[in-house]
Amino acid sequence: MNPRVFLTAEWRYLAMLNYEIDRALLAPFVPVGTELYDRDGRDFVSVVGFLFRDTRVLGLPIPWHRDFEELNLRFYVRRSVLGEQRHGVTFVRELVPRPAIAAVARLTYNEPYRTAPMRHRIGTTHSRDTTPDVVEYSWLMGDRWSRLSVAPIAPARPIRASSEEEYITDRPWGYTRQRDGSTIEYRVEHSRWNVWPVRDAMLDGDLTSLYGSTFAQVLRGNPTSAFVADGSPVTVFAPQR
Repeated sequence: MNPRVFLTAEWRYLAMLNYEIDRALLAPFVPVGTELYDRDGRDFVSVVGFLFRDTRVLGLPIPWHRDFEELNLRFYVRRSVLGEQRHGVTFVRELVPRPAIAAVARLTYNEPYRTAPMRHRIGTTHSRDTTPDVVEYSWLMGDRWSRLSVAPIAPARPIRASSEEEYITDRPWGYTRQRDGSTIEYRVEHSRWNVWPVRDAMLDGDLTSLYGSTFAQVLRGNPTSAFVADGSPVTVFAPQR
């Protein structure tokens, strides 16, 4: 039986900072039934900031909750199903500015959401063929603003097959550990994105309060890679255990 559509939206201006990490640090967070999915023997975490636009839950727009920012810390797993390799992501932390959004995500998916005041700055808001001069997401922890900021430097180009951008973005499955120790799986559909390379990628602020000291230490280093995906409409399907 095909799962029903849970959420539709547009994801836009996905700023992705990617960091190599010791897989031993990720092992406690791997959902049951999945395994870490490395790239040439290297494991990564990514901090991703992006915009939700025209969000609808079960087909219905929710007043004052259609357009908002999200920031997440994620890593990469896979699950084998009858010979099919399902490439997916799992999340360490997700941050949004609206408490109702976090509450629904925790209730439906048990996703690790928190809320905080957030804001964004996109240097250019024309067509997706126009390169923005800055893509920035900020969030307030206590009395201090933190931010993820990148400066795209070239026109967006298609993602190349077998590239690191494909490894990071081609993730049509999500996996989340449940309170009883089991795992849910859900599918995410979207078109293939274009990406901008970037310069001056920066992640600055109180990372410990949001991610804990272990991840904060990793994220204080320079990212292994960084880019911005232009984004597209997305469909998120209801979870299955």
